[in-house]
Amino acid sequence: MIRLWVVATWLIVCAAAHPGEQPLSRIAVERTVLAVNESAHVKASPWVLGLKGQNSEWVEVEFFHPSPSNDDWIGVFSPANFSAAICEPENKRQRPPVLCTAPIKYQFANFNNDGYNKSGKGYLKLQLINQREDFSFALFSGGLLKPKLIAVSNKVAFANPKAPVYPRLAQGKSWNEMTVTWTSGYDIKEAVPFVEWGAKGGRSFLSPAGTLTFDRNSMCGAPARTVGWRHPGYIHTSYLKDLWPDSLYTYRLGHRLPNSTLIWSKSYSFKASPYPGQDSLQRVVIFGDMGKAEADGSNEFNDFQPGSLNTTYQIIRDLENIDMVVHIGDICYANGYLSQWDQFTAQIEPIASTVPYMIGSGNHERDWPGTGSFYGNLDSGGECGVPAQTVFYTPAENHAKFWYATDYGMFRFCIAHTEEDWRPGTEQYKFIEQCLSSVDRQKQPWLIFLAHRVLGYSSCSYYEEQGTFGEPMGRDTIEELLQKYRVDLAFYGHVHSYERTCPVYQSQCVVNASDHYNGPFKATTHVVVGGGGASLSEFTTSKIKWSHYTDFDFGFVKLTAFNHSSMLFEYKKSRDGNVYDHFTISRDYRDILACSVDNCPRTTLAT
Repeated sequence: MIRLWVVATWLIVCAAAHPGEQPLSRIAVERTVLAVNESAHVKASPWVLGLKGQNSEWVEVEFFHPSPSNDDWIGVFSPANFSAAICEPENKRQRPPVLCTAPIKYQFANFNNDGYNKSGKGYLKLQLINQREDFSFALFSGGLLKPKLIAVSNKVAFANPKAPVYPRLAQGKSWNEMTVTWTSGYDIKEAVPFVEWGAKGGRSFLSPAGTLTFDRNSMCGAPARTVGWRHPGYIHTSYLKDLWPDSLYTYRLGHRLPNSTLIWSKSYSFKASPYPGQDSLQRVVIFGDMGKAEADGSNEFNDFQPGSLNTTYQIIRDLENIDMVVHIGDICYANGYLSQWDQFTAQIEPIASTVPYMIGSGNHERDWPGTGSFYGNLDSGGECGVPAQTVFYTPAENHAKFWYATDYGMFRFCIAHTEEDWRPGTEQYKFIEQCLSSVDRQKQPWLIFLAHRVLGYSSCSYYEEQGTFGEPMGRDTIEELLQKYRVDLAFYGHVHSYERTCPVYQSQCVVNASDHYNGPFKATTHVVVGGGGASLSEFTTSKIKWSHYTDFDFGFVKLTAFNHSSMLFEYKKSRDGNVYDHFTISRDYRDILACSVDNCPRTTLAT
């Protein structure tokens, strides 16, 4: 039998070497020993949640320990019978651990309980979401590295734990198609999934949904295969087709049981995408590296809560003025703790159920040695891309490869996958060139390139130490394509901060950075927007000529296309939603329309 070890995934970005962005990796669950104390107790209420159809509810946890200490903590486990998990046999010479499953969240017993160390009495208010199983709360002593199980609470469960939850909209493969993806506890053998939808005030239609899931053996390593494993439920995707541009639609998720009983979600609504090239107001929010956070303060590590929650709240607050969201990699930092994907989809539900939530893949979704990832590190915690490509839909030809194009009105977005090889001669390089070259700039003048890792310019201190100011080989590979096809903006995550360059080519500012650009295209402006929520990254102290604006803070970018010749760029801080950097682009694109794909004049800045 295996002695399970928690893999602490290391993220090394911009001189910030933190022992894993996933706080659950700090708990040595496999070292737990039983130390049940009959005088101790844990009580949770209410016992039944979601009686009014809610998928999120607060639970009160009251506990007592006759021998309290500073390192006591409460773990939230689901399923409630967490001790029933079975370890995979790998080493017969080692005894199996007492516990084989990590909690879905935890909090120290003295959190907001100032007198706990003396009285042993404590109280916590924790938020639970519907995750298909029941819950229990366990009191531990011995800290996170040498946990001793003291007491376990009663069970708590949602009234319908299998209910359809957390819809995620995404652009389909055609402009007039919207996909709806959601999670439930219903296998296809138990219930038939579908979506009831229609134009607001009009007739309703029923569209079937496909169902996917994955098992422990789909994971590539620990902790995803071991203490971090939790069944992901069943992921359903339905395709709503032949939508009318800019029309408002309502929808709800449904499951038909064998006895013909129908299980419904609440009703949602969305606005259909504009026709490609349509001249109308179009607004897109872009960020990376947000991660998830807990509103109850649990699982806090490296200041994730303020950034992730604030980014989410600011987007929700402005949602009426947003048409699409693009999250370019490092989605929730589950890092092999599968329960966290549910937590993330619950956090973004108000956004993703209303506007298309398009994602890219990052190192914390994909990277694992020997699995085909371009970078052979442990950043995915053994997930190797499987949860990301299952939980979210993308209009990629091959979901595992994760690169794709998507059009929204006057915008063309070319989304690369930096965790797969992007160098010349590769399949992805051919995709990138095809995506950039095939757009009709008369109809879609705003051509945007996005990738998780920095394939352009960044002045973060880690890159400076490497002498690259970006991913090695990245700029040399991609910059020529960006210049050749007159790409206005290139966005990157990975670096957890904000930075905007001048319009730059071959490390030279072709024109000075400005708040307004007009006239013919000169060069691409590179933007790092990885400050969605993960712990912030330091900049170099050196003066970099092409670096125009940097911000060591959490934030996101909003693009507003007013028409075919005018676009507004705004960088907003997550703390207050105010604009801290901005510029406009005004041009008629005659210089772009005048040249064919391979006939635009080439230049060099060498002297």
